[in-house]
Amino acid sequence: MNQGMPIVFGPFRLEPGNAMLWRGDQAIVLRPRTFAVLCYLLEHPDRLLTKTEILNALWPRQYVSEGVLKASINEIRKALGDDPKAPRYIETRHRRGYRFIGPRASHPPSASSALPSPRCVGRDAELRHLHAALEKALAGERQLVFVTGEAGIGKTTVVEVFAEGAAARRELLRMASGQCVEHYGPGEAYLPVLEALGRLCRPPQGKRLVALLRRYAPTWLGQLPWLLSPAEQIELQRQGVAATPERMLREMAEALEAVTAETPLVLVLEDLHWSDYATLDLLAALARRREAARLLVIGTYRPMELIVRGHPLKGLKQELQVHGQCAELALGALSEAAVTDYLAARCPRVAPTVPLERLAQWVSRRTEGNPLFMVHTVAYLYARGALREAPEPAGQDASLRVLEDAEHGMPETLQQMIDQQIDRLSPAEQHLLEVASVAGAEFSAAAVAAGLALEPDAVEAQCEALVRRQQFLECRDTAEWPDGTMAGRYGFRHVLYRAALSGRLTAKRRMRLHQAIGERLEQAYGACAGEIAAELAVHFEQGRNLGRALRYLQQAAEKDLRRLAPHEAIGLLTRGLALLDALPDTPERTQHELALQITLGSALIAVKGYTAPEVEQAYTRARVLCRMVGETPQLFSALCGLWSFYYLRAELQTAYELAEQLLAIARKADDSTWLLEAHQTLGTTLLCFGRLAPAGKHFEQSLALYEPAQHGFLAFLHGRDPGILCRFNIAMILWFRGVPEQARTHLEAALTWAQELAHPLTQIVTLNAAVWIHHFCVSHEAGPILEYYEALGRLGIEHDIPLAQETHLIMGGWIQVMQGQVDAGIARIRQTLANYQPSAMQVMRAHHFGLLADLCAVGGRLEEGLEAVTEALKEVERVGEHLYEAELYRLQGVLMLKACPVESPESGAEACFLKAIATSRRQGNKLFEFRAVVSLSRLWQRQGKIEEARRMLAEIYHSFTEGFDTPDLQEAKALLAELSSKDGQEIEAAW
Repeated sequence: MNQGMPIVFGPFRLEPGNAMLWRGDQAIVLRPRTFAVLCYLLEHPDRLLTKTEILNALWPRQYVSEGVLKASINEIRKALGDDPKAPRYIETRHRRGYRFIGPRASHPPSASSALPSPRCVGRDAELRHLHAALEKALAGERQLVFVTGEAGIGKTTVVEVFAEGAAARRELLRMASGQCVEHYGPGEAYLPVLEALGRLCRPPQGKRLVALLRRYAPTWLGQLPWLLSPAEQIELQRQGVAATPERMLREMAEALEAVTAETPLVLVLEDLHWSDYATLDLLAALARRREAARLLVIGTYRPMELIVRGHPLKGLKQELQVHGQCAELALGALSEAAVTDYLAARCPRVAPTVPLERLAQWVSRRTEGNPLFMVHTVAYLYARGALREAPEPAGQDASLRVLEDAEHGMPETLQQMIDQQIDRLSPAEQHLLEVASVAGAEFSAAAVAAGLALEPDAVEAQCEALVRRQQFLECRDTAEWPDGTMAGRYGFRHVLYRAALSGRLTAKRRMRLHQAIGERLEQAYGACAGEIAAELAVHFEQGRNLGRALRYLQQAAEKDLRRLAPHEAIGLLTRGLALLDALPDTPERTQHELALQITLGSALIAVKGYTAPEVEQAYTRARVLCRMVGETPQLFSALCGLWSFYYLRAELQTAYELAEQLLAIARKADDSTWLLEAHQTLGTTLLCFGRLAPAGKHFEQSLALYEPAQHGFLAFLHGRDPGILCRFNIAMILWFRGVPEQARTHLEAALTWAQELAHPLTQIVTLNAAVWIHHFCVSHEAGPILEYYEALGRLGIEHDIPLAQETHLIMGGWIQVMQGQVDAGIARIRQTLANYQPSAMQVMRAHHFGLLADLCAVGGRLEEGLEAVTEALKEVERVGEHLYEAELYRLQGVLMLKACPVESPESGAEACFLKAIATSRRQGNKLFEFRAVVSLSRLWQRQGKIEEARRMLAEIYHSFTEGFDTPDLQEAKALLAELSSKDGQEIEAAW
């Protein structure tokens, strides 16, 4: 809106500074939006203005529909008495726009009113920096700028003035803003980003952006359901099953690059000191990408809030600054010169009363250069009559007396100044603003009406009056609720106004207002109440309706998990559990806690891993609550969570019992999804015991029930995909049974499915399995492992998942030994094993010690190897993890034989090999039996038992039907040839 001098056209006089339209002495009241449209038309007389141009010029950072513009034009015509069929002032060009055709607008002589208050003084350097950042962004160099400073320092004003200047310079420039909210913002993932996207995507201007999101960021589009048809919502929900935090970040980054390739974008995110973690992750991802993007992101925050809250934005900003990936504009207090500039524009004719320099010194001292305090102080001086025109200049003593008189009773702080302004309002306006402070930083007039027990139209009229006087409120857009309620949407001009008004409420009245507003919002949203679950949770928590608060905290947490934001979910769930202390011990309370604990378990797995003590606590408590509730489907989820914990902690007997319980529950319910999960958990546990045949049957039964499109969500519910787990476990069993080609088929399918699902933990578990399967089954061939090892390392670092990091460290040592760096590789594995924490993953520890023993044998460090294999066998005995037991006995024999002469019967090597053969036969592990036979055959060859060795080796070798290209079978083939030679000479064994 033009903030300049009054404009006269025909019998009308428009005063932009006072937001007033006059016809003679009669004031004509227009809504703020309508007034803005009239100003813009008058500023561009005789020119056709398209609807898009008007909307972009007046509200570049908000969504305003063409319907609102049409309503404003109709209101202007009514105010001017203009007939649309025979217009005198505003002409409509069908489907194109509007033109002001009235008498030439002119500015009257400047004899009267003072210049309006300038919006921004003393910030020229900051504005130049923002415009320079925009120029870089327009050239394709993405920019992230933080505008920081204390409350009232002018962060929002600087950004708004910049945005208006940028929009005026360029017609093709998208702008959008989103705001973090103090009470529920930290718990709602991507809140300010989704708010900004919602504004950009609304029709008609947003149609193209919706198309780009559908192509590049479908996961994000799924978070804006009002933009989609029911069929599209269902399809995006199905696709969203495969969403991951990384995928969401990548999608948005690529979408913004596509958007800005067409039109530059300025994205403003305000009050980031209240932001959620997921929004910070997105900021980091956008700043770190190297691809070109005509994108400028501006974030505002208060540095002291970051320190008080321990907010991670402080560390992120410092890290990005070190790498030159962001800039900070720290707004300080205004200088005395800046205060002088403000006063010169705001009070140009007060010099006769008080010299401008003296007034600037006085205001600067009183306000310490805080812009908001300065504005209110000057307004106070005008209201007290201390600033006024005088016919003659006052002397120094007189001007001092003017200021001294004004100082008596003057508020000492900004807070007191705001309180005094509130006191000058009518009681009705005070009550309205107090209720609005409860409704939110932005609010619908209908929500405030619920708190005041008034009609929304009456509340809207009062809000409009405050907006016209530029007191406390600003007009935002129109709010429409799912039940059809439409009302004006307003926001506080500054967060400090809302805080001051909220502080005037008694605890009892605040509680009652939260309850009333919460009930009205719940009624308005109906079945869609989950869309505003976090907001409703705040209202009902503050209204002490704890049952409803818990329900909406649960829904908000589930919403965060769907957005792959577990940190935010944990915060909401923890808050919900704390509220339970205030509730009596009833079945309803038990059900609330059960739902919270089950969801908390899933969130904790995503953040801390399966074996964190907190995960056990959550699921154990959930199981106890299930017993209190009685038969409930939530018991299956609780037991699934506990099975994961105990299995990975190598408490295998407990895991086995839980898996049997899961299968019994699934069979009783005849639930196919539960059955496939139960068979997978039982098969995995049995495989660890070394019981290959029953384990394989369970995996096959589970896989027969699995449909990727139908069951992909299970990875996000329990942290693992059962179908993929069955695939790679079947691959392992087939390799152990001696059919490696079939095993490879299953392993490749598992890897493909995991990549398509794009669930990080499932990908890592699958790559981890591929590494160990190749190590188990291909032995000392580093080539096949290296690819999986490197991918596992990348994912482990990217997602900070201990399972991947641990395997990467251990197999890194194995690869070093295979490449000739024996000492370094063994030292690396030893250090990793020494760093094991009691709470870390314990399953496969026996195999890890066995791997160390194997490498010690390769490196000739026989005593160390024997110690390692002894430790591995102790671990087998302790936890019952027998899968690798046969190979451990074989390794023990190899080490004993290397350490003692063959002629020494005390070596015990032969007994170890025989024990390995017996164990592997009992388990049905043909691969480990074959290796033990090869080792024993070499020993017998050296002992002269040529025929016995040849017969034993030939029998098992010829039982294979495939895999003759594998290193194990090629080695056996060569040994058979040696044993079958005519002279049967002994040769040195290659250990």
